[in-house]
Amino acid sequence: MLACVMAARRNSPPALGDVLLITGTESFLADRAVRSAINAVAKTAPEVEVTDLPAAELDAGALAELTGPSLLAAERMLVLRGLENLTAEVAPRLVEYAAQPAPDVTVVLVHSGGAKGKAVLDKLRKAGVNEIVAAAPKAWELPQFVAGEIRGLGGKVDEGAASALVDAVGHDLRALAGACSQLVADSGGEPVTAQLIGRYFGGRAEVTSFAVADAAIAGRAEPALEQLRWALDSGVAPVLVTSAMAGGLRGLAKFSSAPQGLREADLARAVGVPPWKLKSLRQQARGWTAGGLATAIRAVAQADADVKGASGDAGYALERMVLAICRAHGRK
Repeated sequence: MLACVMAARRNSPPALGDVLLITGTESFLADRAVRSAINAVAKTAPEVEVTDLPAAELDAGALAELTGPSLLAAERMLVLRGLENLTAEVAPRLVEYAAQPAPDVTVVLVHSGGAKGKAVLDKLRKAGVNEIVAAAPKAWELPQFVAGEIRGLGGKVDEGAASALVDAVGHDLRALAGACSQLVADSGGEPVTAQLIGRYFGGRAEVTSFAVADAAIAGRAEPALEQLRWALDSGVAPVLVTSAMAGGLRGLAKFSSAPQGLREADLARAVGVPPWKLKSLRQQARGWTAGGLATAIRAVAQADADVKGASGDAGYALERMVLAICRAHGRK
C-alpha cells in the first residue's frame, strides 16, 4: 500500500503504555490509523475499554480519571480527536502525562493539521511520543494508493487500471477505498481491469468530462462536441467539464516545459502524473505548440468564468471552448 501514513519513531504496532500522535489533513488515513491502533491493542488486551472523545470536551478531571490507576485494573484506551481544540487548562497536563504514561493505558491523539495547537504538538514530540503522519498523497501517487488497496484486499490490478479507477472515482481516498473493496469482492478472483471499472463507474460525471477533454486536446472537434452534448444531456455540471479540460491542459503544459533528458520517474514527478501516463502525454504533445497551449488555456479560463455566471448559456460557452481548443491544436 502507498506509504501515506508513516510512523515517525517506531514501526511496531501500538501497545498498552503508548502515546500515539496522529497528525495530518487526510481524515480517511487518520481514521484508518485510529482503527489500526485499536485493533493492535485489542489483540493483546481483548477486554480493553475504549473511550473516544473530542479533545475540546476533555477537562483536567476527566483526563486524570481516564489515564489514572484503575480500581478494577482494567486496560483502557483513550482516543482524543481534534487535538488542536484542547483547552489551555488540559494541554500541560496531557504533555506531562505523555512523558510518563501509565502502563495499562494507550492514548491516541488526533490532530487535523494546521498551525493551531502547534505548541502542544512540539511538546508532545519532545516528550517522545510515537507519531503517524496522515498526509494526503499527491495526485500522481493515487494510482499507487489504489493498487495498494486492491492488493491488500487480495486482488490484482495493473497501473493502467489503477489510474482508470482514479479517473472514474476522483481523488477522495474514502471513495477510492470503497470502490477498491467493491471491485475486489465482485471480480471473482480475476484481476481488476479497466473494462470492469468501466462497467461499474463508466457513467460517472468525471469520466464523461475527461472524455470531452481528451477528444478536444487531441484536436478532434466532432467527437469532442458529441461527448459534450451527451454529458450535458446526462446532467453533468458544466464546471466539471472546464475542470477536466484545465487539468488536461495543465498536465500537457508541464510536460512540454519539463527539462530535457530527465529519467522517466523524474519526468513523471516533475509533471505530476503516474509514469505510465507519459506515453499519452507524448502523443498529445505532438500536436501542440507553446502558443497554441496558451490560447487553449485562455479559452478554458474564459469558459470557466462563463459557466460560473459570466454567461447566461453554459452550453454555448462550453461549445465555444471546445472549438477554440481544437483550433489551437496544431497552431504555429
